[in-house]
Amino acid sequence: MATLLAVPNVSEGGDGGCLERLAAAFSAPPGVILLDQHSDADHDRSVFTLAGPAGALEEGLVAGAEEALETIDINGYTGAHPAIGALDVCPLVWLDTADRMAARTAAVATATQIGALGIPVFLYGELARDPGRAERAYFRNGGLAELWLRMEAGELRPDFGPELPHRSAGATLVTARAPLAAFNVELDTGDIEIARSVAAGLRESGGGLPGVRAIGLLLGSGRAQVSTNVHDPLAVPLGLVVERVRELATPLGARPLEAELVGLISAAALAGYPDDVPMRGFDPAVHVIERRLAAATD
Repeated sequence: MATLLAVPNVSEGGDGGCLERLAAAFSAPPGVILLDQHSDADHDRSVFTLAGPAGALEEGLVAGAEEALETIDINGYTGAHPAIGALDVCPLVWLDTADRMAARTAAVATATQIGALGIPVFLYGELARDPGRAERAYFRNGGLAELWLRMEAGELRPDFGPELPHRSAGATLVTARAPLAAFNVELDTGDIEIARSVAAGLRESGGGLPGVRAIGLLLGSGRAQVSTNVHDPLAVPLGLVVERVRELATPLGARPLEAELVGLISAAALAGYPDDVPMRGFDPAVHVIERRLAAATD
């Protein structure tokens, strides 16, 4: 039976008790392994990386969605990261292209069951019903308040679940995909406009690197951050992202100072990574997918 990954993102980054309960729910079914948990108070977001067979992962994700519904109120969300739901994003991930269909099937089954909890679910990425719904930004632009208006007007209808957001849990985005990299680069400046300018030049839609999505944020530490998703980190390794950030930031009087990996990464995506922009807390034995899976299944 194929081993898949799941990477549920929840809109809570600081409540330790809540996060413990969520981790326990996601990993409760036999066969599901919690490989990693990354929490960020500035983003008010936590990302769990799970591994297991499709059926067990579906069970764990639905249990986690129920726990998120009970313990997170999206109306109180203040994080820097865009979000529309307590369980905001829920991708199923294949590691081998032979398992792509298994991930797609598991994602749709998970979406169906989350919808049955009374939470509207939108399919995005390659599961989107049309190309205009492929990007998460299509649903997140304007935040939850705008999503309410669009759904009330009948402009936006979910793929599963009720026609309006859940009063406390909002909505959830579900897809199936290959591994990507959630990767943040901090600059030696507190000027958010510099981070936004760098992000605009970095992302694919602005003529930057293919498959890269990026936004500029200001962290509680006072540093500006370029927060990215790299959709194909084998074709666009993290070192290339850092160098492109450097090229864009230098004329603006800034430079990349430190980086952060959210979750796990394939070993090949680290090829050519520069020594002068360390990844905070990075441990290859813990954060490289192949090594972490091997250790967890020994």
